[in-house]
Amino acid sequence: MNTRFRRVQPVMAFASAHLDEDLSLGALAKKAHLSAFHLHRLFSAAADETPKQFALRLRLSRAAGMLLTSKDSVLNVALACGFESHGAFSRAFRQYFGITPTSYRKRGFATEVNGRVAAKHKDLVSTSGLCLRLFHLSEDCRSTRNPMTYAITKKELLPQPTLVLRRRVKRAEIAATLAQSFATIFQYAQRTGSVLAGRPFTRFLEWGPGILTIEAGLPIAAHANGEGEITAETLPGGPVATTTHLGPYEGLAEAHAAIQVWIEEQGLSARGKPWETYVTDPADYPDPKDWRTEVFWPLAH
Repeated sequence: MNTRFRRVQPVMAFASAHLDEDLSLGALAKKAHLSAFHLHRLFSAAADETPKQFALRLRLSRAAGMLLTSKDSVLNVALACGFESHGAFSRAFRQYFGITPTSYRKRGFATEVNGRVAAKHKDLVSTSGLCLRLFHLSEDCRSTRNPMTYAITKKELLPQPTLVLRRRVKRAEIAATLAQSFATIFQYAQRTGSVLAGRPFTRFLEWGPGILTIEAGLPIAAHANGEGEITAETLPGGPVATTTHLGPYEGLAEAHAAIQVWIEEQGLSARGKPWETYVTDPADYPDPKDWRTEVFWPLAH
């Protein structure tokens, strides 16, 4: 078990649920029954950001969602997200997103959305945004659990617009790469008014014993323009073989292997590149045995 994460997970959950309260290092350390120095060290190691950076990122992301989906005044949004004044909020928002809160609200979403889609976007901002740096979090040691039995099904998917970052990485670098990539895409999506439509995913373009080419991405409601290394792509529609992996991310190779065997046994053929979608938020489920990841392998028609 990643003991650092287990120690700071309650602090993450508390901060997420109390953005309008005192989230200073001293206040969080008191809540965790740790010294400020110890919490800062543990938190930074587990989350790849300081408690202050974590709280500010959540506050700004939540505020951006509220600006687009509520009629609350900018001041009330600022206060609800823990900022002490309109001015402090505006400065922080502009520094993070490159636009003032008022201009951001006036511009609105990049595409037309109905109430249901807007509500889903707001929910994804509040949930996925919390855990972007935690997907593919590693355990400190291997568990001795029995191999999992996978229920594999075939289903039809619709094409899904996405924003992605493509990276060529060593296996040991996957977790850190995804943490950075998801955070970058999430901030870009919010800054440009893209409507979030699903959970973070990783698509595997090239497999190898040492080096992999992966795409870290976020589903969006409609096709959008990329910028720099962030590109607009589409997860393919059509038939897929899919299963759900329960447990630590280290065991995901077993799920992919089980699908490959199932495809062969069913007389089917794989087509295209597989991907995995992270269903649960590690910050909400501290025990890795409760983490759920859906795995998809496209099939030939």
